[in-house]
Parts: sequence; C-alpha cells; structure tokens
Amino acid sequence: MSSRRSKSTSRSRSRQPTASRISDDQINDLVSKLQQLLPEIPARSSDKVSASKVLQETCSYIRSLHREVDDLSERLSELLENTDSAQASIIRSLLSQ
Repeated sequence: MSSRRSKSTSRSRSRQPTASRISDDQINDLVSKLQQLLPEIPARSSDKVSASKVLQETCSYIRSLHREVDDLSERLSELLENTDSAQASIIRSLLSQ
C-alpha cells in the first residue's frame, strides 16, 4: 500500500507545472534575503548558515516582534486610559491615519 502512495505522490508531483517549482538557486537567494533581515544572524559572505537555522531564527524573530507589538499596544491602551478624552481623541485620530 505504501508503494501505491509513493507512486501516486510522484505522479501528482510530476503533473505540477514547472512554473510553480522553485529552483535551489531561488531558495538560496530567498534564504539569503531573510538572513539579511535578521539582527541575530549577521549576513557575511564568509559565514555559511544553514537554511534551516535562518528559517528557525526568522520564526523566532517574528514571534518576538509579535510580543513587542502586543506590549506596545497594551502600553498605548494604558496611556490612552490615563489621558483626558480630548488628547486621547487626537492620538486615536493620528493612529488611524
């Protein structure tokens, strides 16, 4: 039964249009671009970092950014609660722009 699955899987893969396939060079380029965005992994041509490590660090960095956004949103909410309604209204209008 498992041989049937592997045959059907390989057949379905071969039916995919070639335009949807990503080459190794394209993957390496995308991983390199991700690496440049990460503050934890310096992007130096002499340092080889695995794609797996770059993806793990990317996920970790995105999670930390989410936590930071949540924290800042909470702090802003507290700030707006403690200001008078006129100032809060001005701040809300600036944020909605």
